[in-house]
Amino acid sequence: MKKAILLLASVWMLVCMSQCSKPAQHIGDNHVSPILDGDKAINTKISFRIGHSSAGCPGCVPVGGSFVHVDCQGYGNQCMVSSKVTISLTSDGYVAMTTDTFGLTSLDFFYMPDRSLSTGESGNNAYLNIPAQLVERDSATLQFTLTGLFYTNKPEYNNF
Repeated sequence: MKKAILLLASVWMLVCMSQCSKPAQHIGDNHVSPILDGDKAINTKISFRIGHSSAGCPGCVPVGGSFVHVDCQGYGNQCMVSSKVTISLTSDGYVAMTTDTFGLTSLDFFYMPDRSLSTGESGNNAYLNIPAQLVERDSATLQFTLTGLFYTNKPEYNNF
């Protein structure tokens, strides 16, 4: 009986470890797509994989003068996150403002790792690149604004 339990536990650990050791680059999981109302784009949805295990993480998100671990934020690919945003061009470049209050997180801050999001346009190979940044929720609108976005014809970031 003990051998059977040990064997089952070993197989389970092997399955879990193989799931955790997938390659870190997930361009297919990282994408931006229009939200359509008929033929008209009314919004944009960004989706990407982020986050890592707290095991071995001494802290990677700067909060209140120290670094802490926050699930589903920062580098890695453990969590799939998505949010509706409006993307606009300002004098400082492209910005994305969330339009769904809690799509990224319910916290008042969000540590966005650098990500390259495929536009999914066939034959176009366009990517929306978002540099790493710590953003704070606007106290009046409760939304986040990601800055420094830019488009390229190949991914700028590795999405790790």
